[in-house]
Amino acid sequence: MKVRLSVNGQERIDDVEPRLLLVHYLREVCGLRAANIGCDTTSCGACTVLLNGEAVKSCTVLTVQADGTEVETVESLARPDGTLHPVQQAFHDHHALQCGFCTPGMVMAAVDLLREHPRPSEAQVRSGIEGNICRCTGYQNIVAAILASAEQA
Repeated sequence: MKVRLSVNGQERIDDVEPRLLLVHYLREVCGLRAANIGCDTTSCGACTVLLNGEAVKSCTVLTVQADGTEVETVESLARPDGTLHPVQQAFHDHHALQCGFCTPGMVMAAVDLLREHPRPSEAQVRSGIEGNICRCTGYQNIVAAILASAEQA
């Protein structure tokens, strides 16, 4: 099937298998590797991307379902000069990652959260990232990073 998507601001038209998951489309067809495949069951959030501005787990969205949409991955966040997005910078500054596997999905969930709640409470942050699992950090630094990036806005 032919699909048309905007991926990180670039229009794409591709032929895809009807059963191709969006995460595999992003990784294998588009060559974008940040959306990680962690579970294929929407449990971990490592594959979280923004679909028309809303955080979704791309392992449970078929590419054909995303036809005509705008997809943003973490690769779209940094500026062309290499300056990191405030959420990315805050994750770096607050040591909000260890192995980094969950980080792209966690950052995209945080970007979505901050678009909806520009000045979130700690409870809102914890609720906003609850669908994203980090097996390394214990979440304290992740929450601190998200709160700090909200303060930068």
